[in-house]
Amino acid sequence: MAPCYSTLTRGSLGSSTAGRRRSAAATACLPSIPHLPLMLSSVIAMTGTSRSHRHGLRCRRAAAAAATPLAFREGGPKTKPDLSVGVREQAEAFRLYQAQRLSNRRGWAVLDKRSNLTPWSHSPGELRARQVDIRVTHNGLCHTDLHMRDDDWSVSKFPFIPGHEVVGEVVAVGESVDSVRPGDRVGLGWIADSCRRCPACLRGQENICENGYTGLIVGGNHGGFQEICRAHSDFVYGIPDDLDSASAAPLLCAGVTVYAPLRRYLRVPGFRVGVLGVGGLGHLAVQFANKMGGEVTALDISPDKESESKQLGAHSFRTWNDAIGGEGLQGHFDLLLNCASANISTAQLLSLLKNGGTLVQVGIPGGGAVMSVPLQDLVFGQKLVAGSVVGGRADMQEMLHFAATHGVRPMVETMPLSQVNQAMQRVVEGRARYRIVLVSDWE
Repeated sequence: MAPCYSTLTRGSLGSSTAGRRRSAAATACLPSIPHLPLMLSSVIAMTGTSRSHRHGLRCRRAAAAAATPLAFREGGPKTKPDLSVGVREQAEAFRLYQAQRLSNRRGWAVLDKRSNLTPWSHSPGELRARQVDIRVTHNGLCHTDLHMRDDDWSVSKFPFIPGHEVVGEVVAVGESVDSVRPGDRVGLGWIADSCRRCPACLRGQENICENGYTGLIVGGNHGGFQEICRAHSDFVYGIPDDLDSASAAPLLCAGVTVYAPLRRYLRVPGFRVGVLGVGGLGHLAVQFANKMGGEVTALDISPDKESESKQLGAHSFRTWNDAIGGEGLQGHFDLLLNCASANISTAQLLSLLKNGGTLVQVGIPGGGAVMSVPLQDLVFGQKLVAGSVVGGRADMQEMLHFAATHGVRPMVETMPLSQVNQAMQRVVEGRARYRIVLVSDWE
């Protein structure tokens, strides 16, 4: 149903005491009407002149229901509406103005495989029902953006605008949007849409939608490295007040990617949890595992990450070579979360698990990597090997509130969006500690 507006006038209810009471009662219903545009709230529609009509008029929805998409921000029309023109005409003029203002989108796009990002413009068309437009303020830079740029997974379609850890402000909403309104600070992650009808989706696990979910930057779809990003309102998330935008951005992919499997497999407090790869994913996994009550060991090839790992919440630290060595951590972990995006021997990973332990793979190496599983260790040890990809809507909203409540924050460095290519090179060289957040700097 389209957003609706009141068409009450004081005069239309008469000047009697009863009329004034009816006018006050009718006016009281105005705050309950969603998305009331400031520029339309004063529009007067006087219809009919008969006494019976005046006495029978009630708070009703006006023809201004045609006024979608809705947006009201700086840059709106400076003149007051011409009251000689009907509500429907005014609403249509306003809609066309906003559609034109928001139609041309500036972004940083990948035009060809493995190429640097370059300024690029596109037009997304008219805002449809249940869609929203978000003026982007912050983008987390994820290693997946690099994989998509280079088409490592053969799902990229060029040109496209990367960015799937998006934070910004709602500036326009389409028909039937009731979850957010203009001015709300929101986030957008990897999943842009799903069927929302299969059993997985109905459980809030859209990340394993039986009909396949739509990735925000997959198949030529455009992500957050642009001035205004369009999204389906069902996959837009309110950002808790206690989370600043730069901290919230990396949580929308990296955060939920590690939170979801920890929430699923860290079954009891005191579980011995290993986090392999203290990087963009791993440094968040260490924090979440600690706050969930795990006994956390951070594992990495670099010994210089020990101090930071312990500051983040790791109870102990071991280098990878020490962990798999002669006096290593064989049979130690209840849960091992592999956050590394490198090819690592599955046999070595399984050897670190207790009988009945679980290995969860969240890092995805490029090049069609495969796992070779030693069946005897798997079967006789009753060990589990699982994969996990981002998280559904239930995981996402829960994760954001968990992070806000328990103080889980990514370690970030900020760079202007116009330096996106330099930022990507820092990630390639392993110099980001631990997430780069790109701040919009459109002129």
